[in-house]
Amino acid sequence: MKVIICGAGQVGWQIARHLSGERNDVTVVDMSADLVRRATETLDVQGITGFASYPDVLDRAGARDADMIIAATHSDEVNMVTCQVAHSVFDVPRKIARLRAQNYLDALYSDLYRRDHLPIDVVISPEKEVAEAAMQRLAAPTTFDTESFFDGRAQLLGIVLAEDCPVLNTPLRQLNELFSTLRAIVVGVRRQGRLFTPEPGDQLFAEDQIYVFTHIDDVGRTLDIFGKAAKKQERVVIIGGGNVGLAVAKALEARTDRIRAKVIEKSRARAEFAADNLERTIVLNGDGMDIDLLMEAAIDRADAVLAVTDDDKTNMLVSVRAKSAGCPMAIALVNDPTLVPLMAELDIDAYINPRATTVSSILRHIRHGRVRAIYSIGDAEAEVIEAQVLGTSPLAGRLIRDIEFPEGVLVGAVMKGDKVMKPTGDLRIDEGDAIAMFAMAKDVPEVERLLQVSIDFF
Repeated sequence: MKVIICGAGQVGWQIARHLSGERNDVTVVDMSADLVRRATETLDVQGITGFASYPDVLDRAGARDADMIIAATHSDEVNMVTCQVAHSVFDVPRKIARLRAQNYLDALYSDLYRRDHLPIDVVISPEKEVAEAAMQRLAAPTTFDTESFFDGRAQLLGIVLAEDCPVLNTPLRQLNELFSTLRAIVVGVRRQGRLFTPEPGDQLFAEDQIYVFTHIDDVGRTLDIFGKAAKKQERVVIIGGGNVGLAVAKALEARTDRIRAKVIEKSRARAEFAADNLERTIVLNGDGMDIDLLMEAAIDRADAVLAVTDDDKTNMLVSVRAKSAGCPMAIALVNDPTLVPLMAELDIDAYINPRATTVSSILRHIRHGRVRAIYSIGDAEAEVIEAQVLGTSPLAGRLIRDIEFPEGVLVGAVMKGDKVMKPTGDLRIDEGDAIAMFAMAKDVPEVERLLQVSIDFF
């Protein structure tokens, strides 16, 4: 597949890294010669320096025979015009654009994105993706990571094991025997910084970060088994009233369990805008680092603080200050993956990586086969892939025990019809089933091969 990626920032670079690693023909376009040089020197990609929406630049990038263009520059308008030029001048079959401004995303104007109007096949909203990730973190407050699969019927839970976890030093095979009715399986383990897929005989130890795939109805029981008591969220303080903070506040207002939220926003104009667009949420204008303002927001009585400003260090420091003031849980938005190892040291309970959520969303639309969802783990170290099993797939009609999965791949669950099933060895996978697999990055191409023999991109 020949792909042009416009924008060599964090998202564009990661997409290029994924696709070039799978032997696709990738060309990166960016105004910054330094960013283009970084991409070409570290990845197996070609680079073009120039304005992404200029026809001559796209022509030099190979748009005449490209299969797909991904417009992920920092400008919504450039991304939209790039897709228009790619369609009108070069007839590129598939066009994906990242758009941030809420006005462009308003459902009222959704008819805009049609082939005969503004030809964008897929619109990706980073703010929307991050807001949804924040809501999932709040829904599972004792986890450091979480993502929904199978239309909300299953969840991936990231859990840090404490010293008092009741199942430490127990082989995973024995866990399956002890809790035979539990529809959950440990699919990934991070130990001393290294992520791997566990074997049945492996044991779990304190401070392990584990990824568990579980049926939605078994989430509470799964958390109990791994020593994480469920906590009800009733009061939330949101630091940052930008697009993400506003989207989360609106989502909390829409919930039936009436979670009480307060927003702290430094910009007066933005604070007034947020207040005008919220009904029950209290909006405070000021610096989230100000301890007096935090106390005015009753941070000591809050169940969680969600720091989602556009500055990583501010989010981390606010989280630390909120916890020192008595807030039991802190969630921070962090763009820079090199800061993630500091989370445990700073006692920050969970983080949201906007780059990972956006990359996961884009990958979902460009993977081979009938991929329904993708979630990127860590710094693109692994992926959880949900896909429909085709009749041409080597998986169809075989028992799980008879399938030779790569060493770095584990099946998390299989959905037959609307029923999510635990992946036991004698479970047969049939055409039309949906399957979710945890795969280390190096094994993703083999997973794609297993999902479909005759590859059809579109």
